[in-house]
Amino acid sequence: MRIPKEGEYITIQSYKHDGSLHRTWRDTMVLKTSEQSVIGCNDHTLVTEADGRRWLTREPAIVYFHKHYWFNIIAMIRENGVSYYCNLASPYTMDEEALKYIDYDLDIKVFPDGEKRLLDVDEYEAHRKKWHYPNDIDHILKENVKILVEWINEEKGPFSDEYVKLWYERYQQLSRK
Repeated sequence: MRIPKEGEYITIQSYKHDGSLHRTWRDTMVLKTSEQSVIGCNDHTLVTEADGRRWLTREPAIVYFHKHYWFNIIAMIRENGVSYYCNLASPYTMDEEALKYIDYDLDIKVFPDGEKRLLDVDEYEAHRKKWHYPNDIDHILKENVKILVEWINEEKGPFSDEYVKLWYERYQQLSRK
């Protein structure tokens, strides 16, 4: 697997369990890579949906992907504070084309005031039946919801203000070059 360098732009591709392309983000700036994770920033990034619709992200967002956790985290930096959108998804892989993962529908949204909402439970159940998610994946995803909620409650990693500030400042430094 190719590891992108700091300041490099990559594409992110989200797939569904059946292998169909779900969504693509172009030009995510890489802020840090390690053997286990990728941290990046989207800022007015072009997003293309599977049906061809295109839109730009509205605000800067720090994105976090990990090789062992079944979720990824988007910290959206807004005027009223940081909001988080957490996708329950397979660990990422990377090739010459893009950083890739399978989106498993369930999401957790965290508002600036700390309120948490589990989203798209109906969509998850419908797709679980339609695409026959194996029981082990269902179990892994439910366990990762618990891990994610623990991280949120403990303000661990991407859920700390210091983390978002540090990586957004790094993005600003790199984008000035």
